[in-house]
Amino acid sequence: MPIEIRQVGPRDEALFERIAVEVFDEPVDPPRLAAYLAEPGHLMLVAIDNGQIVAQCAAVIHRHPDKATELYIDEVGVSPKWQRQGIARTMLDEMFALGRSLGCGEAWVGTEIDNDPARHLYEGLGSEAETFVMYEYQL
Repeated sequence: MPIEIRQVGPRDEALFERIAVEVFDEPVDPPRLAAYLAEPGHLMLVAIDNGQIVAQCAAVIHRHPDKATELYIDEVGVSPKWQRQGIARTMLDEMFALGRSLGCGEAWVGTEIDNDPARHLYEGLGSEAETFVMYEYQL
């Protein structure tokens, strides 16, 4: 059976009962998942192999009062066993198409400077890294 890539929404929580290792950074919390999936500006694609989520791509629509709407790719995660099979690239292509269909004029994604596989993927999609400084605050 081929790997299925699909967009998930509020009625898809049961799909998250079987998740391969390292698809998400932390264990999925059911109330957080339900809140994420219910939010209209939050988008998620998952790759499913034999009923198990093996990859995910999460994004947020970022609207501005003074410039084009952006698609912020928040996370891309593929379980190690399924890496280097084109799953992340396919999910990003589908997420970009979804963003375009929702009126986004551009998309952006960030990663750690030493994350060579992610940088190779993103640069292979036709973009170059930009200099960026990030500050994180605990709320």
